[in-house]
Amino acid sequence: MNRRSILMVPVMVMATALPALADKLSLNAISAYLNTLETAGADFTQINDDGSISTGKLLIKRPGRIRFQYNPPEELLVVAGGGAVGIFDGRSNRAEPEQYPLKRTPLNLILERNVNLARRDMVTGHGYDGTATTVRAQDPDNPEHGYIDLKFTDNPVELRQWVITDSAGIQTTVVLGKLANGLSLPAHLFSITAETQKRKR
Repeated sequence: MNRRSILMVPVMVMATALPALADKLSLNAISAYLNTLETAGADFTQINDDGSISTGKLLIKRPGRIRFQYNPPEELLVVAGGGAVGIFDGRSNRAEPEQYPLKRTPLNLILERNVNLARRDMVTGHGYDGTATTVRAQDPDNPEHGYIDLKFTDNPVELRQWVITDSAGIQTTVVLGKLANGLSLPAHLFSITAETQKRKR
């Protein structure tokens, strides 16, 4: 698996069946929903650009923090916090992670303090397939960083999956299980520095 594409990847699959009677969600409704996700967690399935599949646990603490804990045999941990993304690869025998700015990833769009998908030029696609609403969004100031396709279901509104396409055209699909909201998530889970120090002990 390309380590640089962890957060950025071609298939659109759903892990569970979607409800049949949904309505197209407005951008304002989706933005309002995302802004209620202060802390959340879910199991995830990731379909990588080479067709391989990874699984794990996702934790979100908005604004600006997310953690991907991968299940074996993967030895990966991805932590975003403090404006940066750190990729820890257990197979590299290095305590120091590969790092890059969170703002360079399309996922930053849903981790912003105040999500407003109706902002001019942010949304480049807004569709409905009869079961779910898909929104394609990008940073209008930095479109070269790629874009994200977000899929939502209705009644209640839920984020079910996303597909991130990075600046090189590499795609990664993440399918979410049931999101649990209102979790108590300590700050160290999203600290690249704390994780690095832990691995050096």
